[in-house]
Amino acid sequence: MPRPCKNRLIGIQPISVIYKPAGIPTRQLEWVTLALDEFEAIRLLDHLGMDQERAAAAMGISRPTVTRIYASARQKIANALVLGQAICIEGGPVAEMPNSPGPGRGMGRGRRRRGNQGRT
Repeated sequence: MPRPCKNRLIGIQPISVIYKPAGIPTRQLEWVTLALDEFEAIRLLDHLGMDQERAAAAMGISRPTVTRIYASARQKIANALVLGQAICIEGGPVAEMPNSPGPGRGMGRGRRRRGNQGRT
């Protein structure tokens, strides 16, 4: 019996979860599902430029596991781009980081109060 899969920590939810080629009706497309942990590996390694050790620590998993997840994500994205497939980001063994901003909450939202403004 294999070991149960350990939940991977993700920092943010994707802003958009569906990407498709322009000009092709959705019903004619083949779909590729990119798991949330694969999205997070791409975000940490390619977007933020982390090395695999730091990305592994951020996701709460080992470095070889990050390597496997990253390779799988790159393969899926490459196939989707070359073959004109749609990409859907969902699912996977993930848990949101306790201090992550979550959907719709992040830096720059709202206004800081200064001094006694708004107080009685």
